[in-house]
Amino acid sequence: MKLVSCSMLLASSLAMAQTPYTEDSTYQGLGGKEGIRKITDTFVTLITTDPRIKDSFTDFDMKQLNVRLQEQFCEFAGGPCKYTGKYHDKAMEGVGPVRDMKTVHQDLQITNAMFNALAEDLQIAMEQHNVPSSVALKLIAKLAPMQRDIVTK
Repeated sequence: MKLVSCSMLLASSLAMAQTPYTEDSTYQGLGGKEGIRKITDTFVTLITTDPRIKDSFTDFDMKQLNVRLQEQFCEFAGGPCKYTGKYHDKAMEGVGPVRDMKTVHQDLQITNAMFNALAEDLQIAMEQHNVPSSVALKLIAKLAPMQRDIVTK
């Protein structure tokens, strides 16, 4: 049921503007910076052990990804952080320009099923840290529009 509601929320959220909140109740509901750090630590563990998607992260610098996720979740939840979007995989380390969401994911062959598995893992991570469902759904709704750039197959 949770996966179905999460998928429906993701689908219905695609038209929403991808902008951070202007108030911080979602940020506070996630537990501030420390809560977000705990959530992303759990989330990264889940995605790297989830048989549905773990192979997609084989060549990624997971520490760097974790930092970017913390920034992104914090900013989109209305916190004081700024998502820098500077992600380089191991092949790009020290080489050049910052790659945007679309460019980072273009060669990964991400399907809707894989995207939904990632969203499910995020929801599980938030549940494990006792984030209220209403707060979790607000964050997911803000992140959902990225599906357009991430799903390439």
